[in-house]
Amino acid sequence: MASERKKKTLILKEKNLLLIFTRNPELGKCKTRLAATIGDHAALEVYKFLLNHTVSITEKLSADKAVYYSEKIRDNDIWSTASYIKYKQNGVDLGARMLAAFQEGFANGYQHIIIIGSDIYDLQQHDIEKAFLSLKKHDYVIGPAKDGGYYLLGMNKLTPSLFSRKTWGTDSVLKDTLLDLQNEAVKILEERNDIDYYEDIEGIDVFQQLIQKIKK
Repeated sequence: MASERKKKTLILKEKNLLLIFTRNPELGKCKTRLAATIGDHAALEVYKFLLNHTVSITEKLSADKAVYYSEKIRDNDIWSTASYIKYKQNGVDLGARMLAAFQEGFANGYQHIIIIGSDIYDLQQHDIEKAFLSLKKHDYVIGPAKDGGYYLLGMNKLTPSLFSRKTWGTDSVLKDTLLDLQNEAVKILEERNDIDYYEDIEGIDVFQQLIQKIKK
């Protein structure tokens, strides 16, 4: 374990680190709220599409990148080891898992760390670049999601309070996080929509075409 940690530490090339939280794409285990409307198979295909989108907007990003798997690290998948460091999420809830990832990043010497999920279709590479630039003038950056959570969180110093006393997956997460940061220098990014329910993809052609293709 020590040799593995040393190897990962030596990979550090940039001051910036992007953490990507992802679920292993398994039938019946991802996008369950979406699956309630379109079925498990269609929900899995939608999530695979979102994973590929996340790769497309991050693989050329000028930052080190770490993918955190929910269940098991996969060697031969869309996350190339040439571009991504791979970890498994560790913690009793989402807050604990995110805190552990930030702790790992700061312990490895990174100065600016941002975390994103893997289900934001309207997130682009330039949005993440803008977020890293914001950390040069602000200690924190946050991207509000339309559902009351956030799709992006970045910081220049480890702040454990941001990951406790939150009801994860509810519309109070953003509000409670901003309360924690009310006396800090925070950059608020543009609001984006993460994909959880059918209503989140109902008016987007690419998803409708994907669902129709699966039903044929």
